[in-house]
Amino acid sequence: MRPTTSPRRETGRRDTEGMAVASFVFGLVGLLVLNFVLGPIAIVLAAMALRRGTPRRFRALLGLWLGVADIALLVALMAVNGTSSWSILG
Repeated sequence: MRPTTSPRRETGRRDTEGMAVASFVFGLVGLLVLNFVLGPIAIVLAAMALRRGTPRRFRALLGLWLGVADIALLVALMAVNGTSSWSILG
């Protein structure tokens, strides 16, 4: 008899891949808009993906660092402009 792989295991692996990719995308988009929302989401998703052993480890690490960069950018903007948003017009 041939051993079969568990469907739950495959789904779990796909979930962690999705979390890693989502954290990367949220972190990247967060550099441009809504960094106070998307940064923490990127950090949490990356941490969950890394903790569950994602095969896309590098993508999750990028998402983690981009999420941290989002928060750092928010803090820098607040220090310079005294606001929590981007100001294109000056």
